[in-house]
Amino acid sequence: MNVTSATDSTSKSTSTTTNTSSNTVDYNTFLQLLVAEMKNQDPTNPMDTSQYMSQFAQLSTVEQAMQTNTKLDALLSSQSLSQADGLIGKTVSFTDTTGATFSGKVKSVSINSDGAVATLENGTKVAVGPGLTISQS
Repeated sequence: MNVTSATDSTSKSTSTTTNTSSNTVDYNTFLQLLVAEMKNQDPTNPMDTSQYMSQFAQLSTVEQAMQTNTKLDALLSSQSLSQADGLIGKTVSFTDTTGATFSGKVKSVSINSDGAVATLENGTKVAVGPGLTISQS
């Protein structure tokens, strides 16, 4: 029985590894695998060509979605930079978690993975988002 449980845990880790590596297949790798599969298939029992086309269509769809996401990320980043540029020189006011109200003129804006952060002339850093009031200086 100990052997069975060891075999079960080994097969689970192997399947996890296989799933991880299959997530990184690109067009070239897929085509190489497809050609290898076609070369090594049993001539007396060949695979259905519609299966090959189905796999290729699925891979193509995923690849196009990834390219679209990359372009959307670039577009959103560009839009964030345009909006950040419009904040520089404006007066902002906000209330912190203790209830104290602060205001100041925006000196610079930085964009990171969490969003935009405005730095005021006095050095205070403020997250650009809900609760921030922007006015003309």
